[in-house]
Amino acid sequence: MSETKGRENRLGTMPVGRLLISMAVPMMLSFFIQALYNIVDSMFVAHISENALTAVSLAFPMQQVMNAIGVGTGVGISAGIPRAIAQKRKQEADDLANTGIFLCLCYVAVFALLGIFFAHRFYLFQTDVEEIVTGGTAYLSIVWILGAGVFFGNFFEKMLTGTGNASLAMAAQASGAIFNIIFDPLLIFGIGPFPEMGIAGAALATVLGQILAGVIAFWFNMHHNEWVSFHVKEIFHPKWRAAKKIYTIGIPSMITIGLSSMSSFFINQILLQYSTTATAVYGIWLKLQNFCFMPAFGMNNGMVPILSYNYGAKRFDRVWGTLKYALSVIVPLMIVLTVVLECIPSVILQMFNASENLMGIGMTALRFCVFSLGFGGACIVLTSAMQALSHAKYTLIVNVLRGFVLPVSSFFLLSELFHELSRLWIAVPLADVLAFLISLLLFRKMRTDLAAGQQS
Repeated sequence: MSETKGRENRLGTMPVGRLLISMAVPMMLSFFIQALYNIVDSMFVAHISENALTAVSLAFPMQQVMNAIGVGTGVGISAGIPRAIAQKRKQEADDLANTGIFLCLCYVAVFALLGIFFAHRFYLFQTDVEEIVTGGTAYLSIVWILGAGVFFGNFFEKMLTGTGNASLAMAAQASGAIFNIIFDPLLIFGIGPFPEMGIAGAALATVLGQILAGVIAFWFNMHHNEWVSFHVKEIFHPKWRAAKKIYTIGIPSMITIGLSSMSSFFINQILLQYSTTATAVYGIWLKLQNFCFMPAFGMNNGMVPILSYNYGAKRFDRVWGTLKYALSVIVPLMIVLTVVLECIPSVILQMFNASENLMGIGMTALRFCVFSLGFGGACIVLTSAMQALSHAKYTLIVNVLRGFVLPVSSFFLLSELFHELSRLWIAVPLADVLAFLISLLLFRKMRTDLAAGQQS
């Protein structure tokens, strides 16, 4: 790898606009496909029964816990490695990569145990509807026990993105998503030579797609990533300093997604007081929201390595130029999505084989919820920027508030005030508006801090 010494990575040389597009667009596309298969998954399951859809909706928070850990570790890598490369510290980059693999192995072991011993208890805690408990247990057990792809897929894809190979990360992620979309109906309904597995088939298609994406991303790193090296001996002798760096950067992302999953769990408990159908509607919204935020997540994946690299190289003109460009793309796009979705809520619900009851609750819910998208998209970009620019504590504050405190308290207070399901959905945009205002204040404080640091 000596040929990389003294050579500048394109993160520090290519014009900002073109660089961000080349980094972000492939990730946007891959995230779109990934979010699409989450939606398709629920659409196929909805054709089994409404209880099956509810079971998958109740599992979603626990899937997000896994995703939180995988994404957070990956973000730590995608910010830490380019910073080390910018400062010509090749060994540090290798330590981050090898230690990250060890951490992923630990995650796999923990969630396998959870899948064996706790999936059934998780459903019994929430409901006594037998179809929901039985189907949900089968679904969540498979997702937890065979969850290696969540961790290694995120890790190796973020490593590709962090070293300027976003198109390869897109190819890996898209491969897994396409696999899932194809095999979902085959395994759920038993088409052709495949067994009819029902809700368990949906889970199996998901985990196999994730594993495929992880394997492809690993292969790309082995053959096309010249900036880092893997060594088996180093993987099983992790550097705790490297782990600390990964978590220092990645924990805000873990908390963001992890608290969102806990938020979903508690909000589901509030909604279950009204009906199980309300939780199915909320599950549909979460997957639709996740789909709409994919451009912002893709932009972040392209933006964070650029910000981190140029922050490490003290190129603040490129830092602020990148951030301005990112916001100028994401905010208008979120506004367009809001307008479009506000016009077609019935079309969306019909895609999920909506009953008359689900349609009645869902129409009101979606019309309120979509107004959160613009504020949420801006908040995602601002908090990721603060994270990449060594102000992770500000990101942590916003993420705790936006991911848990604001949505849960909003649903709880509106429920206590009105005791009317239709008014509870106001909580979704209310929480994101408040989170956006707080993130804006903290971002301005960060800029002041960085300006003072430059002058000194």
